[in-house]
Amino acid sequence: MDEENVDQKNPEKWSSPQKILVILAHPDDPEFFCGATVARWTRMGHTVEYCLLTRGDKGVRGEIVERETLSRLREEEQNRAAEILGVSQVRFLDFEDGYLQPDLIARGKVVAVIREVKPDVVVTSDPTNFFHREDRINHPDHRIAGQIVCEAVYPASGNPLYYPELLEKGLSPHEIKELWLTLTAQPNMMIDVTETWELKIAALRQHRSQIGDMEEMERMQRQRRTADSSEDKPRYVDFFRRIKFR
Repeated sequence: MDEENVDQKNPEKWSSPQKILVILAHPDDPEFFCGATVARWTRMGHTVEYCLLTRGDKGVRGEIVERETLSRLREEEQNRAAEILGVSQVRFLDFEDGYLQPDLIARGKVVAVIREVKPDVVVTSDPTNFFHREDRINHPDHRIAGQIVCEAVYPASGNPLYYPELLEKGLSPHEIKELWLTLTAQPNMMIDVTETWELKIAALRQHRSQIGDMEEMERMQRQRRTADSSEDKPRYVDFFRRIKFR
């Protein structure tokens, strides 16, 4: 994307506080994918909530761990990380880690959350991105979470004929203004997050069950500075694919 045409101070061009709902697959996904942007938004006075489709109950590195124990641990880690970034609420939909499917049940649960929260903006992962960088396969849950959310956003969340049982629960249709896709290979939006990059790292440090070497994690995160910046004066950016509905 053409960085010269991006308004660095106000790339979002929002004139009022927004309600932003981040819907991703696992604990630690928000921090790894867009944690610095989340911190930027909460600092600016926007309200950010998380909805995670799983509790990350298969997030182990070779060892066998009891799923419920790991789920509780990862929930605690996620809540601490979210607090650092200024996130107002974290909810979990309790699908099994690694087994996400883009079915009508999952879509309906996400529709219910969107109708309950009534966000202006929804953030999720790009469902079309099969490869995370040149040397990594994207976790299928990342892609499928994005597909579930995209199909919940349109056409289901704003149409009263989809999931009519939600109307009986008082969850009226809701149409969002914007959809932001993170972990995308086709960005059209860049956010300068230099000022909140250290908050992202601090939040990532809460995910101790997932990060074996904290010093290496920090080193790798700080290496992600832009090519036109220096180690003494680093600059960091997050990329998204932004879709505006209205």
